[in-house]
Amino acid sequence: MVGLRLFNVTSGVTEVVPRLAQVEADVQGLVEAHMDAVLGVTFLASEYVIDCIDGGRIDSLGLDENGAPVIVEYKRGTDAGVINQGLFYMAWLMSHKDAFRSLVRDRLGVTAASQILWSAPRLICVAGDFTRYDAHAVREHRRSIDLVRYRYFGSEHFGLETVASVTGHSAQAKRVRRSAPGVQPVRQQGGAMAELAAEVDEVLVGLGAGVTRVQRKQYRAYQRLRNFACLIPPQQTKVLVYLKADPTAVDLVSGFTRDVTGLGRHGTGGLEVQLRTERDLERAQDLFRLSYASA
Repeated sequence: MVGLRLFNVTSGVTEVVPRLAQVEADVQGLVEAHMDAVLGVTFLASEYVIDCIDGGRIDSLGLDENGAPVIVEYKRGTDAGVINQGLFYMAWLMSHKDAFRSLVRDRLGVTAASQILWSAPRLICVAGDFTRYDAHAVREHRRSIDLVRYRYFGSEHFGLETVASVTGHSAQAKRVRRSAPGVQPVRQQGGAMAELAAEVDEVLVGLGAGVTRVQRKQYRAYQRLRNFACLIPPQQTKVLVYLKADPTAVDLVSGFTRDVTGLGRHGTGGLEVQLRTERDLERAQDLFRLSYASA
């Protein structure tokens, strides 16, 4: 099963008839083995036993690209209880932060444990399908929830497709819609580069429905299910944006684009885009769209 090719259903279609897993554990094992690639989440633990009166086991625990705690629950087919089950586990997690912090420290080290983004915990439900009532239900909760449909295609392909994605109502993580009335772009104080950064923000959130901002001290991430862009606070002479676009598939231009794969930096993404003028922003928009599509 580890040898399956993984892809986003919306970006690749095969003629093989899609099918469900034989058992739920098959889906869980495959996603856990490739969690960073398919969800942008670092795997921490499987079947994590929670200490409470009602008991229970969290299917998967992880930490996303921005340091937010992630609970992943799986169902083979359609199960109306998966959302409520996940929310029960999330409530437990938020009241037992020390347990999760210890897990992160043991798996990823002291630094990662000290930088957990508690303001934006996430629940990802992976199932064979969801009903329209499920999609409505997640919009009624004050938590970040992603409903993700899986499919096997023959014996060599496995796909994931986001059915619904809602961001919790927190001060640091907000759902942004391009035409939503009353939504103002995030502005920063002072200077031409701050104005340029605000324009970049408007372009990134306008790439499509369901873009989420996640604010960290060192950067602002733009997500679909995974990060597709990270905007660094403006410098004196330039604005830096890191994208998930493949640097090897881009014609790099000195002073404009740079392959930063493996280099230390804030945010995520291997392609650095340097913006100094509005013309640079216009040149970068195809790269923004490429990175958005890859997420």
